[in-house]
Amino acid sequence: MQILVSNDDSHDSPLLALLLERLASYGTLHLVVPAEEQSWQGKSMTRYGQLGVSPVEIAGVSGHAVTGTPADCVNLGMFSLMNTRPDLVVSGINIGSNVGLGFAMASGTLGACLEGNIAGVPGLALSQTLQRATYHRWSSERRFDDAELQQLADQLDRTLPRIWERCVTDHHGEPVTMSVNLPAALQDPEPVPTVLARSSYGGCFQPADSGFRHQIKNMHFDDDPASDAAVVGSGRVSATLLDLSTLGQQAGFPSAKQA
Repeated sequence: MQILVSNDDSHDSPLLALLLERLASYGTLHLVVPAEEQSWQGKSMTRYGQLGVSPVEIAGVSGHAVTGTPADCVNLGMFSLMNTRPDLVVSGINIGSNVGLGFAMASGTLGACLEGNIAGVPGLALSQTLQRATYHRWSSERRFDDAELQQLADQLDRTLPRIWERCVTDHHGEPVTMSVNLPAALQDPEPVPTVLARSSYGGCFQPADSGFRHQIKNMHFDDDPASDAAVVGSGRVSATLLDLSTLGQQAGFPSAKQA
């Protein structure tokens, strides 16, 4: 299997290295990742300007770092940097969860896979929920403690074979994305099929210095027990099928609300 690997946390993400070490047994890896952090970029692509490409090696895998978005990386990888068409795009492991509709739409991790879907290539997007203190340490210091990293590695060893069987092998190359979220404290390694939680949030920007900085407030998820947010919150692995072929295929106008 020819596997194109990308992410949105950039080439220096420790979770990217963990993933590459374990993916090597599943196929030939082609690494194309952003040169800088690209979280919340969704499936955006660079319309103007020039993309820079430089060599990079992570966990023994040689590849390219691109001065663009995750979707840029995947498109460039598929059509310009690889000598063969990929069988699969794997994106992640994202540092932080990607549960709920609002966050799925914003996620660069998912955006990388959706770019592959448009070209007919299936995708596997992996996201790791973290304890609050661990996430804030990464955000402020861009590092994990050794014990935290080991715990995440052990959890990946338990979950990845099951994820691969259920989300890759069983789908037979369909051009869909499986959005998989790993819990902060694993209770059961078996993936659970889920739906996207209905989610919302308030303002995304807060005053800082002379302007504003991204700091999301008032996140809300519905209480559907079959949702990705509920399943991950219970310590299980959520697996949500995203199929672009169904998007916009219901003709009509919005139904008028009853008085």
